[in-house]
Amino acid sequence: MSEQRKMKNYEELKFNDNFMFCKVMDDRSLCREVLQCLLQRPVGELTEGQIEKEIRYVEGGKPIRLDVYNEEDSGTVYDTEMQNLNHKSVEALHLPKRSRFYQSSIDTDYLNKTNSFSRLPDSYVIFICTFDPFGEGLDKYTFRERCDEKQTLTLDDGTCKIFFNCCYKGEEITEDLRMLYEYVETGNAGNELTKKIDNAVTKARNNEQWRLEYLRERVLLGEAREEGREEGIKEGGDIRDNERISNMLRRGKTVDEIVDFCGYPKEQVEKVEKSMLTPSE
Repeated sequence: MSEQRKMKNYEELKFNDNFMFCKVMDDRSLCREVLQCLLQRPVGELTEGQIEKEIRYVEGGKPIRLDVYNEEDSGTVYDTEMQNLNHKSVEALHLPKRSRFYQSSIDTDYLNKTNSFSRLPDSYVIFICTFDPFGEGLDKYTFRERCDEKQTLTLDDGTCKIFFNCCYKGEEITEDLRMLYEYVETGNAGNELTKKIDNAVTKARNNEQWRLEYLRERVLLGEAREEGREEGIKEGGDIRDNERISNMLRRGKTVDEIVDFCGYPKEQVEKVEKSMLTPSE
């Protein structure tokens, strides 16, 4: 069982905390500026945006949550995720498999709206990492489909996965991207864009509705943890434990959040999640 940890107070949240990241990036204009800085190219107007976008495969099942989902006026889709280690190893985060799953979820959501697969939009899955996700010392890692036998031949399926390494200290990046990396890592705002983000963070800390929303999450996780302690967490879990886990999964909590904050064995939480994702006969 992983060591339980305490959620931060709302006033302590920074841009690199998932809750705050989503709230700040809900501003489409600011989100567009961040995307342009990361991608180092112009990004069109964001015509549709949604934070914590839910994609559900089966009715009543656990939704998949995308942190910051946006559609450009050209049709291109961007899913932007903030990723901390959260007291885990890089391997335990399963970033390659998660990026694959997120990209497939975007496609499935599009096809579920009776669209044709031939019109699938270009899509980017972006992870902003506060650590080096692959340990190679690069400022970012970009993955596209290529032919093993001829590297110049690409599948051209319109998908791209990019992992940004915000702890990169080299010189091979532009000054604006370096400043953004530094802000994500330290919270120190040094240019126009990072000052805009920092002002948005300050404004968000004064938003009472968001504060209450965050506090409700703390209470939910705290109550589940205390109930688990009082009743005793049995190997495999009893019915009440599994019902409690399934309720939290339906509310959008991840497996890792439930394990970390509530103390349930990961195998038990994953088993409940799997049962929710499997359609009943």
